[in-house]
Amino acid sequence: MKRYLKMVYFILLLGTLTSMVFVGMEVWTRPLIEANAANELKSIVLNANDIPFNTGNISTVFDQNIEVRKVGEFTFYVEKASGRVSYQFSGGGVWGPIIGVITLEPDKETIRQIRIMQQEETPGLGGVVADLRYLAKYVGVLMVPKIEVNIPDSSPNKPNEVDSITGATRTSKAFEQILNDSYVERLNALAQLGG
Repeated sequence: MKRYLKMVYFILLLGTLTSMVFVGMEVWTRPLIEANAANELKSIVLNANDIPFNTGNISTVFDQNIEVRKVGEFTFYVEKASGRVSYQFSGGGVWGPIIGVITLEPDKETIRQIRIMQQEETPGLGGVVADLRYLAKYVGVLMVPKIEVNIPDSSPNKPNEVDSITGATRTSKAFEQILNDSYVERLNALAQLGG
């Protein structure tokens, strides 16, 4: 019986120590993870506006060139010189959330750039939603009346139309819905930014 009690105490002690190490690591790394996420967002916004920076001066360059504006519950990143507007969007993809940043031209209707920060779609199929070559198709596309993601065909695309991802119709439609919903939610707030 004593032997079993020693084994139970040892397992409890080992479990407690291991838990303390994991909690300590989580507490220690959380600020680093948050700083990396903030820097990723800053780099996406700066790149969308063709503003040069490096890892040593990213915060300074961002603060000098980008105005962070809150309108109601929404946060916008406005490039001071041009008036371009960026904001984060998120929504449900086929297998998990799709989170990204869209940058609009000063007219607040024309897409300048889209970048994906997180997605869980099928690699090689729906995962193409994060591919820069696919996202380049959105450059210059109008958000109004709404984006339409359609199966590629021989007819030219309308100003608000983008070809879908081949073999990933559900992801393409989910991405269309995410972009349209996030834009509609922010329309009034975008109007309040002026321009």
